[in-house]
Amino acid sequence: MNLPDLLDTLAKKSDRHLSDLVEWLKIPSISSDTSRRTETAAAADWVAAKLQQAGLATELIPTHGHPMVFAETPAVPGAPVALVYGHYDVQPVEPIDQWQSPPFEPTVRNGNLYARGATDDKGQLLTHVQSVCEWLATGQPLPLQIKFLIEGEEEVGSENLERMLPELRDRLACDCVVISDSSQYADGQPAITYGLRGIATYELEVNGPSQDLHSGSFGGAVMNPAIALCHLLSSMVDREGRIQIEGFYDDVIELSQAERDAWAKLPQSDEAFAKSVGVSELFGEKGFTSDERRWARPTFDINGLQSGHQGEGVKTIIPATALAKFSFRLVANQDPVQLTAAIERHLQQHAPTGIRYTLKPDHGAPGMLANPQSKFAVAASQAIESAFGVAPVMIREGGSIPIVTRFQDVLGCDCLLMGWGLSDDNTHSPNEKFKIQDYHRGIAASAILWDELGKLSESK
Repeated sequence: MNLPDLLDTLAKKSDRHLSDLVEWLKIPSISSDTSRRTETAAAADWVAAKLQQAGLATELIPTHGHPMVFAETPAVPGAPVALVYGHYDVQPVEPIDQWQSPPFEPTVRNGNLYARGATDDKGQLLTHVQSVCEWLATGQPLPLQIKFLIEGEEEVGSENLERMLPELRDRLACDCVVISDSSQYADGQPAITYGLRGIATYELEVNGPSQDLHSGSFGGAVMNPAIALCHLLSSMVDREGRIQIEGFYDDVIELSQAERDAWAKLPQSDEAFAKSVGVSELFGEKGFTSDERRWARPTFDINGLQSGHQGEGVKTIIPATALAKFSFRLVANQDPVQLTAAIERHLQQHAPTGIRYTLKPDHGAPGMLANPQSKFAVAASQAIESAFGVAPVMIREGGSIPIVTRFQDVLGCDCLLMGWGLSDDNTHSPNEKFKIQDYHRGIAASAILWDELGKLSESK
């Protein structure tokens, strides 16, 4: 393959590539909305048709929910196999009144394309689809085999993919999984993400009296479930953000000094970060920087509270129940199952008398950590630098993509997280966007990546 000619072709076809993305974004594939099942299926059909028309062996894999799209190019003996993973489903659009333009009428403003799914994940995923399709359109074979697995349930937890992954192991066998569903470090500073935090979520319900009680007649004689809940929640974390559950930090993998030194060189400003999220100052575990806290340290957060009178005015009661939703972000090597057992022990030790409680685990997934110096990471770094003109930085991400860890466990593969998005892309929020320049640079980086990975062939 004459790579410069291919890159020139990609540049000449940029308008068509953008038109393709606009067409796909018009399909309201909200996987959580049962009234959108037809449209969600249409989004799967759209990308399947594009891959099939390019010459890939393509099929829809049915699930108990939305179908998965699987496609592959011919095998290349002695060469690596790359699996591109992404999703065609999108988040709900509410609150609709905060959108400046309709969420499924893609609109260009200030060099950005605004629509639901623009950056999460249709736009980022389509960069890899376009690069493979354009490569094959030249009539030249790819230097490695590329497989696609595109699901329609990532935004609702990937339950069917996780359940079916072991039976799909042979079909999905690969050396590395390529995922673009994350962000650059900053505008103009691309990144490769080699670590993700895991997650564990819970609901804790505290029950006291059989019904709400008058706080004057019964206050002081009956334990208030809302107060008991506050005691239990505050017992899990101290004022400095250090989690107080026994054994919580036993399996935490500490940051290496090399990582800390590298991240310290990143152009991070605590003042700008605080301003961007609307707080007067930042808070977190002592002894760690903001990036270290967000990317590589475990955390505890209360996500919702409910108890007592919520309406206008005052209602002086002892509420019968109180409920909290809370979550932990975990780092690599921490086990959500072991954490649940530790929380149960903690609650037994700290629960006040006179109340009953129920802990309901929701979902959990361990963190992911890849080798930032692997041959695949080196190849990706070279590809990104060629396309963006700037070498990527190696970072971790505080969020969770649970299926990535499952890929590592079940497929025994490496993982490449090459995000083209930006931190202000309003992912999951109104006015989601994707920078058009980065969409095109992502296509170019993807094409160069296939060339770089092809150089790793055993025959060369």
